[in-house]
Amino acid sequence: MTTNGMPRVVDQETWQRELDGLRAREKAATRELDAIAAQRRRLPMVELPDYTLEGEDGPVRLVDLFEGKSQLIVYNHMWFPDEIWQCGGCTSFTSQFTRLDFFDNYDARFVIVTQGPVDEALAYRRRVGNRMAWYSTANSEFGADAGAPAGGGFALNVFLRHGDTVYRTWHSSGRGVEQVSHTFPLIDLLPWGRQEQWQESPEGWPQVPTYSGWLDSPDVAELYGER
Repeated sequence: MTTNGMPRVVDQETWQRELDGLRAREKAATRELDAIAAQRRRLPMVELPDYTLEGEDGPVRLVDLFEGKSQLIVYNHMWFPDEIWQCGGCTSFTSQFTRLDFFDNYDARFVIVTQGPVDEALAYRRRVGNRMAWYSTANSEFGADAGAPAGGGFALNVFLRHGDTVYRTWHSSGRGVEQVSHTFPLIDLLPWGRQEQWQESPEGWPQVPTYSGWLDSPDVAELYGER
């Protein structure tokens, strides 16, 4: 039995046997994720119009967000007009990505696009210490067409460029975006996991309301923002 939120104590042989049983499920899940990725590579795509967004240096065509690369990942960051602090989930999620040069080896780039006016978006980027490249779709239909309209939620989109033509190849939102995070996979390794009430846990495990452990935007700014 378990008491006071502690796993039961067993001998090494029992622990290894139960770990091996779990490992079989983990390997099956890994193979399923490989199969999902293979199916993702076989998805069709849709050609996009020639959108014009706004960046730090002024208007920029969607095709130019690739900066010569063939592939592009866009995180559509939620935006609330006239608010000092933007979505805590978006702010915390994107604060993870501080070293993106590895994408160069894969002919790809990863950027943020938001509905906020570009000057406000860039000021917010500095306030929370975000290290990604930000662009605004406030004056284009790109955000809405990518599943993240003004006043709407967040999204993750992937695009492919062929010459000056851009195609949309994949989209997700909600917990589908969580899969590219490194925070939750690490937290899920902990004996108590996320400790959120919706998760199935043994009796006696600590549990708190959903989102209680998440960093909010002011927390991110305090940790990483401009001093």
